[in-house]
Amino acid sequence: MANSIDTKIISKLAEILDKNQLTGLNYEDESCKISLTREAHMAPSYAPVTTPVAPIPAPLTYEEIAEEPKTEDYTSSPNAVKSPMVGVVYLSSNPNSPTYVKVGDMVTEGDTVCLIEAMKTFNPVKAHKSGKVTKILVEAGDPVEYGEPLVIIE
Repeated sequence: MANSIDTKIISKLAEILDKNQLTGLNYEDESCKISLTREAHMAPSYAPVTTPVAPIPAPLTYEEIAEEPKTEDYTSSPNAVKSPMVGVVYLSSNPNSPTYVKVGDMVTEGDTVCLIEAMKTFNPVKAHKSGKVTKILVEAGDPVEYGEPLVIIE
């Protein structure tokens, strides 16, 4: 059985590779080993380099790599439209349709703000109050949990 690798780890490693202008980076833990390399595209140098070389940073832990940027917790916010079930969120009725809401839209209580697919059934999620959409906390295709904040209406 193949190991499932968290794509967030690979993305973070690639970001570190680019940010620090590295040509290679290795990561290993008990369940996987990742090695990223790229060709160095440097102009030929005709003079000796006198710039000091930066020290190699300490290896990152799994928690540092997988850590999401800190965001505000809207779990107990009265302005949050929360997921009524576990499923996959969709922001429009199909990929070619516009999203139900976008930041800045005014909504009325009962307006559909997104859909949650659970067991091949699409369930509309309605605005619990009227107001202005100030944040959309999920992206189309994201898995969501029961009670997870999806949209903020103020």
